[in-house]
Amino acid sequence: MLIRYSTDKKGKPHQKAVIYTKEEHKISPTHIDQDAFFVVSRLRNAGFETYIVGGAVRDLIIGREPKDFDIVTSATPSRIKKLFRNSRIIGKRFRLVHVFFGEKIFEVSTFRSIAEGSIGNVFGTIDEDVQRRDFSLNALYYDPIKEQIIDYVHGVEDIKRKVVRPVIPLDRIFEEDPVRMLRAIKYSATTGCRLPFAVRRKIRKSAHLLSPVSPSRLTEEMLKILNSGRAYEIVTEALATDLYMYLQPSACAMLYADKKFEASYMEHLKALDSFVAENHQARLGEKLSFLVYDFITSLTDWKQEVATKSAAGELYTRTWRECRNFVLPMNPQRTELEYAIRASLKKLGVGVRIPKNAFSARSRESASRKQAAPAKSYQ
Repeated sequence: MLIRYSTDKKGKPHQKAVIYTKEEHKISPTHIDQDAFFVVSRLRNAGFETYIVGGAVRDLIIGREPKDFDIVTSATPSRIKKLFRNSRIIGKRFRLVHVFFGEKIFEVSTFRSIAEGSIGNVFGTIDEDVQRRDFSLNALYYDPIKEQIIDYVHGVEDIKRKVVRPVIPLDRIFEEDPVRMLRAIKYSATTGCRLPFAVRRKIRKSAHLLSPVSPSRLTEEMLKILNSGRAYEIVTEALATDLYMYLQPSACAMLYADKKFEASYMEHLKALDSFVAENHQARLGEKLSFLVYDFITSLTDWKQEVATKSAAGELYTRTWRECRNFVLPMNPQRTELEYAIRASLKKLGVGVRIPKNAFSARSRESASRKQAAPAKSYQ
């Protein structure tokens, strides 16, 4: 184990970070994506301090294959863009660079300063950047060239102790970015690390802070839950900490009101996790069908509708409108929600007779006009 030092105001050396060598962290170079290694190497060769950061390092320590390799560097977005022709700068306020290798995308960010707190957009140093990371298990930096982990916040120890510990003080972490509460429960469910009592209590008290968060951000987080393979555990934790009422208010109201709906809804989340584990390339609509099936079932007596040969197009239009409001504030791609509804109705014996033009422009406009009101009524 190595130690990185700096000096205090009096010029005396003090420990700044712990450096774990390859003999200690035991991460195999074969587990590092070669394109990610190339990005780090090119930036390093150009004179910029560069590391793999965040969830990828956490997963490598745990022994899981990372889904993404995020990279952080001292280079500014414009300098990164000049080094990689296969890249583009994204974001207006918080600028990042996406580097493309076929279908793979590597997110490359610049070290951020703490001059504006943990959500500012001023460039800084690695010493400052680490203080902006949400939880210690995501605040680790991996140097794939020297094969070293740089740990400023005892993140490696926290991973070994299986605990989700905030880096940012509790009195600021969720106020500055409420979405961090969702990340906390997601990390706990996906890594098997526990949430300390104080963090769980703070999340429950701060749940209302999610109310003004934009639908786009909540949609992003909800889709991550559906794709995680741990939806049942995450939703269970979200319900226990009062967060789910802001992610899926209509579903939450029905869960609290109807025990049978609750049991079936949660069983479908378990089935979703099994489906995701076996179907990595499944389209979003297939996953969404697990989320809306119980709600669709509750809308009418479908056996009677089939027996009386009700107009399939009209049934579908009404069902789509109700489902669109049901999943708010989540706003998935229309074609994917349409697929989920068709799959659910087919399972109920009516989907096979739905005409292709059942989703009319009028029904789209009607759903759009109504999408704001139901979300507000549960906040």
